[in-house]
Amino acid sequence: MAEAAKKNGHIVMIPFMAHGHIIPFLQLARQIQHKTTLNITIANTPLNIQYLRSALSSTSPHQIRLAELHFDPTQHGLPPNVENTEKLPLSHIAKFFNSSLSLEAPLRSLIAQITEEEGYPPLCLISDVFLGWVNSVATSLGIRNLCFTTCGAYGTLAYISIWSNLPHRKTDSDEFWVPGFPQNYRFHRTQLHKFIRQADGTDEWSQFFIPQIALSMNSDGWICNTVEEIEPLGLQLLRKYVQRPVWTVGPLLPSAKGSKHRAGKESGIALEACMEWLDLKDENSVVYVSFGSQNTISASQMMALAEGLEESGRSFIWVVRPPVGFDIDGEFKEEWLPKGFEERMRDTEKGLLVRKWGPQLEILSHKSTGVFLSHCGWNSVLESLSNGVPLIGWPLAAEQAYNVKMLVEEMGVAVELARTVESTITGEVVAKVIDIVMDNGKGKDMKDRANEIAAHMRDATTEKGEEKGSSVRAMDDLVTTILSPKPL
Repeated sequence: MAEAAKKNGHIVMIPFMAHGHIIPFLQLARQIQHKTTLNITIANTPLNIQYLRSALSSTSPHQIRLAELHFDPTQHGLPPNVENTEKLPLSHIAKFFNSSLSLEAPLRSLIAQITEEEGYPPLCLISDVFLGWVNSVATSLGIRNLCFTTCGAYGTLAYISIWSNLPHRKTDSDEFWVPGFPQNYRFHRTQLHKFIRQADGTDEWSQFFIPQIALSMNSDGWICNTVEEIEPLGLQLLRKYVQRPVWTVGPLLPSAKGSKHRAGKESGIALEACMEWLDLKDENSVVYVSFGSQNTISASQMMALAEGLEESGRSFIWVVRPPVGFDIDGEFKEEWLPKGFEERMRDTEKGLLVRKWGPQLEILSHKSTGVFLSHCGWNSVLESLSNGVPLIGWPLAAEQAYNVKMLVEEMGVAVELARTVESTITGEVVAKVIDIVMDNGKGKDMKDRANEIAAHMRDATTEKGEEKGSSVRAMDDLVTTILSPKPL
């Protein structure tokens, strides 16, 4: 490595192997790169590194290096070439989480190589909240370790506390209190994914999450992809719970270069065609529907959603993937939608169906988009709210149901449509919920609040001379901490 590398110091970042984690890690690396002359290495499995390489190709990656960690999915009972959650059947998810433990030895080798070449070890390891074992690696080498949660503060706290305490197992009631939240707060059993609902501490999910979260709790501090002003309650409670510094450096949104740059993937529709279609629509009149990179709904839910969209009479863009039980990357079949649905939508210009991937960033920033019907993964939430677009929540996995609870109860920018793939919905309910969010009463209030949050996000990331937004200040403090000696 160059002589400069020896003087600059090094950060190694290890995201969990999922696009919803890798994308914010890359954005965090870019932010740190912008502030420092530190060398940054993002370490991951070969196929994820290949994906990162394509996402970085349009930028200047001179300080962001990519390191492959040896990984053989077949050794863990996984199909060949499965290195992230995107194409993974639900039945393999627990095995996949456990497979991440095998990255410890290659990570230690990488750190040894950096140490040998530069003359001293990296200054800091930044690890995913799901990869608590990285904290053990850092501690054994005397290196600072910071835990990065790619979710918001409220969703993170709910997720880590429910896994750590399994509070729903301690009551027969459907409602339960979650440690870390105020005593009068209640979560509901239906907000839990079935794997956590059934967890008892001895199952394979518990045996992964409980120790990994406990190890992440021992890190030297937490980085959170949120903004101080938009999650006051969540941040206050998370700081009290983890008893560590929490840096709010969000929103870590992809650059203005758009969705291709964000996802490293081609959209299922030409961007120009999508924008031309939106240009013909009235302001705030279009419903955008997408369930993220690795989620889909059941065939019966898909049918009801299509019926509801048609019944609502609103214009919509829907990113469609095959339903649960089919290859999510396979061809989409007309039989999963009402007879003649796609033709009617095309002929009336009411609906635009996009296969697999849509240019989400461009759709959400278009003035015609009025609401986002979403699984409410945190990246999607930030992308929506940063454009002042309220949400219709249909959480499907992870911490999504807790995000929706916060968006509805704390922020007032969302209405919940359903929970998980186990919900039964009707076209009538879908149309009714769309009407609520797009009418001039409650819908206008939600839109106003979403615009306020968008303003907070802009302010947080603004730097005008001496005046710095809260996320800029947090990033400065984070960098100062990384550069300072680790306390003995």
